[in-house]
Amino acid sequence: MTFQLIVTRAASTGGTMRSTKHMLATPRLMACALVASAIAATPAAAMVTHASDTTTSASRPPAARDASDAYRAYIASIQNGEPAAGANYAAAKVKKIPAFARKYGLRCSACHTAWPELNSFGQAFRDNGYQLKNEKDSPIAQSNGYIPITVRVTPQFHVERATKQLVDATPGDASSGQAERTLTSHGFDLSGMDLWTAGTLWKNVSFVALLSSDNLASFHFEAVSLRFDNLADNPWLNLKIGKFELDNMISEKRFLFLSDNGGVYQTYHFSAPGSSVDFGIGDNQLGAELSGHSLNSYTRYSVAVLSSNDGDPSSNNFSSYDANFNFSQAFDGGKMGVERIGAYAYIGQRPTTFETSDGDPIAGTGSNRKTFYRAGFVGDFFLHKLEFLPYYLHGNDNAWLAAGTGANEPLPDGARDASWNGGFLETHYHLNPQLVFTQRVEAIRMSQQAFSDMPKTLGNIDAYSFGTRWYPFMFSRAGLALHGEYSLVKTVTGGQLPTEGPTINVWTSSLLFALDFDF
Repeated sequence: MTFQLIVTRAASTGGTMRSTKHMLATPRLMACALVASAIAATPAAAMVTHASDTTTSASRPPAARDASDAYRAYIASIQNGEPAAGANYAAAKVKKIPAFARKYGLRCSACHTAWPELNSFGQAFRDNGYQLKNEKDSPIAQSNGYIPITVRVTPQFHVERATKQLVDATPGDASSGQAERTLTSHGFDLSGMDLWTAGTLWKNVSFVALLSSDNLASFHFEAVSLRFDNLADNPWLNLKIGKFELDNMISEKRFLFLSDNGGVYQTYHFSAPGSSVDFGIGDNQLGAELSGHSLNSYTRYSVAVLSSNDGDPSSNNFSSYDANFNFSQAFDGGKMGVERIGAYAYIGQRPTTFETSDGDPIAGTGSNRKTFYRAGFVGDFFLHKLEFLPYYLHGNDNAWLAAGTGANEPLPDGARDASWNGGFLETHYHLNPQLVFTQRVEAIRMSQQAFSDMPKTLGNIDAYSFGTRWYPFMFSRAGLALHGEYSLVKTVTGGQLPTEGPTINVWTSSLLFALDFDF
């Protein structure tokens, strides 16, 4: 059995390593495991060990092209939009190396700019259902002893700080009144665990299964999906069913931030003050997704129909459905890199009333549904070693949802839709394949509160993150990243003490040092 242990905050397919999805999310996976899941075992052959990366590959006659030539040929074939048959020659040559990362004999950088973030080749491989579109994609072509499994958990040292926290004026004396204090905690810690597997069940039938737990080993299904790829031998038709990450162009499951404050896109999970909408565009959802892509994945689309429960099977919001739309287009920037721009829209609804039994809502009986939406645009641009990830979102909640009022009751006086604008600019500087510097600046601004008498700035957020990842080694069988990060978040909340105004600024920060390795 092939076994892979990855130490990091969470798994790239959507593992949260936390007790609920509403806690701070954390990023996730190394694609070496998912990539290897689609590749066939090497036929019996003489083996040779290369001293450069201690990678073992099948020996070949001198006239055969080497792995790097085959890899480049395969890249060129898909980028030029050649049909699958045109890519098979290069793919077959590569397959004589027993790993992709691991089985292809290629380093993890074949699929990643800086793992776990995918590059354009990794995106194309995933779009194709973890396949290279040849006769070896089926798992029956793999060694019976190979099972793609990833276990992920994070030992770490971190410092957490929060200002203006309400505490008893005299510790232990609830009658002493309350005061605000700055609270700081620090020490060595342990995250939860993700148990992840993915690959192909048969040609053009791929799967993902991810069990995620908190640090007390309380497990839940974070992601489980089955995907029927290339329906009618057409890359524009792929159907996925189950619980999965939305087709976000900037994936929160694969990004390069791990801390409690930095390891989440605030824009993805923002909720307007007082709103009853339980939704995060970064949360894995339950439903079905139809997607398609060009041969090189430069043009991509997806349309999903989802249960209105934010991916929570225990929710009361069944019998209602949301829709998600994504489109993106990439362009060859030559020496600059592959440039991509996209647009998205999520249109949802939530019931405001339920049938009850002894006063408790009965699941699946929601009615008087009201709508909300999230829409915007996104980019992924390269300027040589610099990568820019701009993101913009406009959000709107219907007045009934924004006010948290059942539609079987009169709408409170002055209630109206809540709306806001949010976004971030994330930058990666890839100094070399072993060292990347990261930063993110994020802001959310309320443009209209649910009630006119609410402070205009209530709920506004400013967030800043800075970090670095150094890979002392990263080759086909293992990799290690030393991760350092500092994150700072300012949230405008309501005043807590009689001496304060209608709003106050609460600052929270995280300092994190962690090891992120895979084998």
